[in-house]
Amino acid sequence: MNARNALSFSLPDPSRTARVTVVSAGVQSPSKSRALATAVVKAIAARYPVEATFIDLADWGAEFGAVNTREGLSPAAESQFRAVETADLLIVGSPVYKGSYTGRFKHFFDLFPPTALTGLPVLLTATGGSDRHALVIEHQLRPLFGFFAALSLPTGVYGVDGDFQNGEVASPALDARINAAADEAALVLATDLRSTAQPQALRAAASA
Repeated sequence: MNARNALSFSLPDPSRTARVTVVSAGVQSPSKSRALATAVVKAIAARYPVEATFIDLADWGAEFGAVNTREGLSPAAESQFRAVETADLLIVGSPVYKGSYTGRFKHFFDLFPPTALTGLPVLLTATGGSDRHALVIEHQLRPLFGFFAALSLPTGVYGVDGDFQNGEVASPALDARINAAADEAALVLATDLRSTAQPQALRAAASA
């Protein structure tokens, strides 16, 4: 695993380390989507021990963008999908383009079977140039993961250009929202929701 795409956090005497996978669709470097996702992971790690894997879609566009199925992908590419499917918590983030997430972000998730993310807790984040795009989380991201019967956390996190300085979150209001989402994520991880409380009804609905 590339050291750039793996961060580990720990708390004193953790009883369990949760697997968190971050999918970031940022297209620039530095990326506000990546910076926001990193801030979210750090906030969660202050509450619960996690090991986070980052998947930057900008690094995989040449391989993912050229296929319609996962058959024939390299082992390294396939491992990115497996990191999502086996996560205890998924964090997703995309910049807003034409009122929605990026095409690369959509294509990545098009390659998952409909039942692959059933019951997976998902923390939704997005970045945009202004507040007028803030509802992208509710109008675009939440329905996408609803299709997969994933469990989107109540609080989504949206940041604008002015919320960042030197590649990091610098807005008290955004930081407060990050912490609210992190509280929800830590609660989900502490209850081991996906492995212990995945309703049969979710699986049935996803396969219908």
